[in-house]
Amino acid sequence: MESNQKIERIYVETSAGERPDGKAMSMTATSPGSLRLYLIRHGETEWALSSRHTGLTDIPLTANGKTQAQTLGKHLWGIRFNHVLTSPLKRARQTCELAGLDKVSIIEPDLTEWDYGDYEGKRTVDIFKERPAWNVFRDGCPNGEMPAQVSGRADRLIARLRTMDGKVALFSHGQFGGVLAARWIGLPLIEAWHFPLGTAALSIFSFNSHHPEIPVIDLWNATVNQEGVS
Repeated sequence: MESNQKIERIYVETSAGERPDGKAMSMTATSPGSLRLYLIRHGETEWALSSRHTGLTDIPLTANGKTQAQTLGKHLWGIRFNHVLTSPLKRARQTCELAGLDKVSIIEPDLTEWDYGDYEGKRTVDIFKERPAWNVFRDGCPNGEMPAQVSGRADRLIARLRTMDGKVALFSHGQFGGVLAARWIGLPLIEAWHFPLGTAALSIFSFNSHHPEIPVIDLWNATVNQEGVS
């Protein structure tokens, strides 16, 4: 698994100048090796800046978050996506739009962020004052989602994604993105805390080229800025 490498390397199999054409694509199950998932976390928000847990609160991107999304979009320009799916939350949809993929996108409710319930808007350091050993991936959130629910949601989404073919863009969120990574390679949900995501980060999931039945993570948490890769 590679991290923070030059994103340009992911374009080896694409043709310069190609964009999504919006044509209907087959949903018939195909060889696992043909599927390649591009997971994109939304750009910066005010709550992300202040480290507040943002679940279902529908807040927009900051000015910097919009710039992040536009910059990432330039690096995605050469990829012809067969499918584009986005969380229904505003910050993900804005990122999809500013990346230039909204015209062919479909809302996918299962890409929504973890429902933090009573911990919505709180910082981890503040939650620790009440529950010093709290871990969202183990303990879940009171009046919000519990780990088994989020893991089930990720597994349900992965099962549907594996009926697709080609390149699929997924616009989602930090915590759920980590869960998706863990479940993609068959790890228990608690291991998702090893997969942090920065804002407007790109990760790629696919299958082992020599063992096409084995899911792998090709790229994790790669971010870009106006000057290049950071």
